[in-house]
Amino acid sequence: MFLMELNWLAVLAGFLVFFVTGAVWFGPKTFYPAWVKALGQDPAVQIEHTPPGVLFGLTAVGGLVQVIAMASVLGFVAESVSPLQGAWVGFLLSSSLVAAGSLSHRLFAGQGLKVWIIEVGGDVVGLTLAGLVFGLIA
Repeated sequence: MFLMELNWLAVLAGFLVFFVTGAVWFGPKTFYPAWVKALGQDPAVQIEHTPPGVLFGLTAVGGLVQVIAMASVLGFVAESVSPLQGAWVGFLLSSSLVAAGSLSHRLFAGQGLKVWIIEVGGDVVGLTLAGLVFGLIA
């Protein structure tokens, strides 16, 4: 029942910030070229991706799940949330569960620390900002 008690406007705003942060993070003028190069590919060559609708749709679903989880944790631990508390919880969840959880996957896949840092950096920044926004609105 706790999902019904969430501030869904704050969740939506946090999700939008998270999604936009990811788009900027992996933009052609930010970390996308370094990420592609770290994967051992040429940034000038277009990578074949999953169809855009599936790619962005599933990315959005994943981001929404993360923001809902963060909002749920905040709802369980506090009746009211300040922007700083929201940002701190977003940072802790993203740096522990998201970043630490994916480290071994990247290392065992042979992709190295640079790929991991670029990928999780966007998640950590995005979820921290989503928590901040959640705290502003909730």
